[in-house]
Amino acid sequence: MTRLLKKRSVSSAEIEVQSVKVDCKVTSRFAHTVMTTKALNKANVSQEVFFEVELPKTSFITNFSMEIDGKMYTGVVKEKEKAQQQYQRAVSSGRTAGLVKASGRKMEKFSVSVNVAAKSSVTFILTHEELLQRRFSKYELMIRVKPKQLVQHFEIVADIYEPQGIAFVDAYGTFITNELLPLVDKTVTDKKAHVSFSPTLDQQRKCTECDGTLIDGDFFITYDVNRPHDIGDIQIVNGYFVHFFAPANLPRVPKMVVFVIDNSYSMYGNKMAQTKEALGTILGELPEDDYFAIIVFSTTFVVWRPYLSKATEENVKEAQEYVKTIEVIGGTELHDATIHGVEMLYAAQRNGTAPKNMVLMMILLTDGQPNQYPRSLPEIQESIRKAIDGNITLFGLAFGNDADYGFLDTLSKQNNGIVRRIYEDSDAPLQLKGFYEEVSSPLLSEVNFHYPDNTVNSLTRSHFKQLFNGSEIMVAGRLDDLNDINNFDIEVSAQGFDNNFEIKGQANAQKWDTIFPDDEYIFGDFTERLWAYLTIQELLEKKDQGTPEEKGNATADALSLSLKYNFVTPLTSMVVTKPEDEFNNDILIADKLTEEERGKLQRYGFAGYSAMPVSSHAPTYYVDGDPHFIIELPDKNDALCFNIDDEPGTIFNLVRDPLTGIVVNGQTIGDKKVVPGKKVNTYFGRFGIIHEKFDVRMTVSTKEISVIEKGKHVKLFWAEAATVKGPNMDLQVNKDRSLTVTLRNSVKFLIILHKVWERHPYHQDYLGFYTLDSHLFSSNVHGLLGQFYHGLEFKVGEPFPGKDPNKVDAIMSVKGQELVVTRGFQRDFRQDVKNGEQVPCWFIHNNGTGLLDGVLTDYIVSGLFKII
Repeated sequence: MTRLLKKRSVSSAEIEVQSVKVDCKVTSRFAHTVMTTKALNKANVSQEVFFEVELPKTSFITNFSMEIDGKMYTGVVKEKEKAQQQYQRAVSSGRTAGLVKASGRKMEKFSVSVNVAAKSSVTFILTHEELLQRRFSKYELMIRVKPKQLVQHFEIVADIYEPQGIAFVDAYGTFITNELLPLVDKTVTDKKAHVSFSPTLDQQRKCTECDGTLIDGDFFITYDVNRPHDIGDIQIVNGYFVHFFAPANLPRVPKMVVFVIDNSYSMYGNKMAQTKEALGTILGELPEDDYFAIIVFSTTFVVWRPYLSKATEENVKEAQEYVKTIEVIGGTELHDATIHGVEMLYAAQRNGTAPKNMVLMMILLTDGQPNQYPRSLPEIQESIRKAIDGNITLFGLAFGNDADYGFLDTLSKQNNGIVRRIYEDSDAPLQLKGFYEEVSSPLLSEVNFHYPDNTVNSLTRSHFKQLFNGSEIMVAGRLDDLNDINNFDIEVSAQGFDNNFEIKGQANAQKWDTIFPDDEYIFGDFTERLWAYLTIQELLEKKDQGTPEEKGNATADALSLSLKYNFVTPLTSMVVTKPEDEFNNDILIADKLTEEERGKLQRYGFAGYSAMPVSSHAPTYYVDGDPHFIIELPDKNDALCFNIDDEPGTIFNLVRDPLTGIVVNGQTIGDKKVVPGKKVNTYFGRFGIIHEKFDVRMTVSTKEISVIEKGKHVKLFWAEAATVKGPNMDLQVNKDRSLTVTLRNSVKFLIILHKVWERHPYHQDYLGFYTLDSHLFSSNVHGLLGQFYHGLEFKVGEPFPGKDPNKVDAIMSVKGQELVVTRGFQRDFRQDVKNGEQVPCWFIHNNGTGLLDGVLTDYIVSGLFKII
């Protein structure tokens, strides 16, 4: 949970991680987790220590603090927009601003570093909270532990208190060996459970003489509670109540389900094969009293049969054989296929094809963005919502990072369903099957909770389309009168297997010290925080639906609650101010990633910046590598890229703006040694920047930075951090890493230094060039990069298999031409100079021919400060 950064010649062994503790308290499904790490710098010089933990993506960070030499530094939760300015400053100056990144499918990674003085210690404390959801008849608490080294005192402690009574508790870890298994201590009584795991230093070792640790993976605690067949469990504490509802022993309700499957060209290869495999398995497990249909869609849609079929053995086998024949072709006409599925369900209902009281549902799987002609995405959503009219549950499956998760999320929520991302991996069929199993067995439909009039307020959602087997419904709210809780009558009504389901009861209004007698098993006003967590989650869903006024109100209410309860949500950020040291005084931002943002960040490579949506970034234009030109266009959720190949020493014009007087040229260099018969790699080794209006000329090489401003000469070196403020230009050198050039009341450039081992037989140091404020250039700006500063209109058709079996090609329409382009990746090195962040892009071949105005030779100039 803590990793170390070696600094200069100082060994990381001189930083001793003295303790790592994970302390979880779960009270009535609400989990409060505190992660604490203490490290000592034993060296005689200061060292950088990294604190890195992973937490569930469903949790909200509520606190982060660092204690250094007895002084506490605590993060402050602010409105995200107010933190935005600090965030942008940190990014533009080349400092790491984002503390939170997506990590795998279920986790988020929180990381921060701090400079610790010699012989000093630092303690990191991160707190987060989440409401555990019941899936497959159990709750799961997941703790990821990756200390990366042996730890003097390592401990995981979890205390669970459930007033309903605990049915079972299991505890296990992916890293638990037979030797470690006896160290997992578990004690369970009627309503309490205690789980701990605390191996000694020697027990953590991979072998007797090893320094490597066995502790590397996930620790799981799963449990369930006792469930009577009644109104459920209602807990009232300090004026807030929570109602848990999941009756036992209910029979499943048969369903009518339409599978609507994308078979457009983007599903080519593994995605289609995995979808067919999963669908075949799902069909084979349909209960015989269910009814089903299959629709596949591309440019048009095709139905397996024009009506719903009972899931008999014969029908299922025929459907499975049909699924095997599905091939990819054409576009993504999602709208018409979905509407037809709705009509099929209604027709089956009208015609009496199936018995009454069946649950109606659709499962829609797609991996891309729907065709937007003749309807826009909002028009598609509204058309489907009107057709369904609240009578059908629609579940969306977003296959891969290219799927429009936001569109499917809104569409599903508008129609009483949920969306789930299916990751492109070898286990995709299991993911599809797992999601289906969650929703395949409805027990109740149209579930309504009614509480006494004029006794409750601030109620969370009280109507639910379905209750599925193995899940649970939660409702929370506030009481108007604490003196009247003895008359807190509740009614629950729903449609069951063969008739209406109705049950009445009264809340058990015990006092706090009766329900929760053991303080060590609870934390603060947990019912109130549970209500706030649940309310914020529901408001975040509402902010994407309804009228503009309704969306605005939901956003404002969610923000207000997030700030009040100190939750880091998609509307708030935690601002962490690092203690000042000899190098910097950074302000870092921790954001909450939505699932849509996770997909975008993984797809577009912006994960290192923050959890900000891609669309919040200004377009970025840069050249880096050997040399790769990248045009990032967040408004189109896409990027374009091309290479240039020429002889080392060639000088290219990158930017030329006659109105502002700004010119940027770059000169290429080659490798030290060229292997006969192989391509000559070139990189940019020098840049010349001119600001004619202020008589400024600047040369940036891999060795030094030289500036002449109105006859005055300033020379800087990469090996020294420096900040220079001139009358018309500011410079900030981040030692051996980056240079930020800010022209007064104008644009900003970032130049990255890539250092190579000086004894490398082939390669040498080179530079990358990034434009940060491109919108400040005039409309006359041009150059290899400049011509794109004010946007570019293009359209990419459906992908198809390319010459490279691992990549897809497509036809791009741009500047009146049609070009064959290839999907690939380039790297953005602003946040990680060594490895970079991947940026998916459409690659234009042949030195950007067809994308660039003119030909490549038009951009060659005769000198570093020349324009011809």
